[in-house]
Amino acid sequence: MGERLNHGQIMTACGRRVPAAVTLVSPIVMSGTRLLEEHMATSGADLAHPGGDGTAEDVGPRGVLVLRTSPAVPAAAVLLLHGGHEHGMEAPPALNLPALRMRPFAAEIARVTRGRDVLVAEARYARRGWNGPRCDAAHDAQAALGRLRDLAGNVPVVLVGHSMGGRAALRAAGDPLVRGVVGLAPWCPAGEPVEHLRGRGVFLLHHEADRVTPAAESWAFVRRAREAGADAVGIPMAAGGHAMLRGAGAWHRRTAALTESLLGL
Repeated sequence: MGERLNHGQIMTACGRRVPAAVTLVSPIVMSGTRLLEEHMATSGADLAHPGGDGTAEDVGPRGVLVLRTSPAVPAAAVLLLHGGHEHGMEAPPALNLPALRMRPFAAEIARVTRGRDVLVAEARYARRGWNGPRCDAAHDAQAALGRLRDLAGNVPVVLVGHSMGGRAALRAAGDPLVRGVVGLAPWCPAGEPVEHLRGRGVFLLHHEADRVTPAAESWAFVRRAREAGADAVGIPMAAGGHAMLRGAGAWHRRTAALTESLLGL
């Protein structure tokens, strides 16, 4: 199982300076939309300003890309991928709490990169589930990356993914434009591929009390990714569980700082 990490410790292979600031996958468990709305309100998650207008961009037959900031000439891009189910062939519902949970992260990333021409977008999935060997969310992530390339050109990209979206981000990180991944309580089952992560930055944030995706599996993934040549870091969080609601501000700020660091801004 390996060593147990305490809050404030990190696992780092290549001396990267980290900013200070399983069984899956059930839907995100929340006590109701009110708590989520409070976090969104206090974190500035109304993303009409600054930047894009939240317009959905078609990425072909597999979902949409939602722009949160859209500079005229992007210098870099961030793609956020939300959580989902282990199984589910249906489309995500109109009120999609996992997608809503990513909006404060997008808002904080937009805030810290303001004025530096960073396109911030959120992927939308054609289906709610990973669906075993179909790996639907991974294909949707790749499709969203392709659409992002069409919109922004060959700019550096950081992927930010929660839960199933973290697994999808890690799978898609072999794309040559991807600088790195920030995984939030990611789903990292044993046997996930890591060889394609060589030379990329990988930050996995996890609360040890997560009852949906075990933190121990994230730390094991970090060790394997390091062995494959990734600059991989595991960061225990003090609170939040799987939905990252308690202590949400710390999750938002740390994610934005790590994203900024991976982009080299």
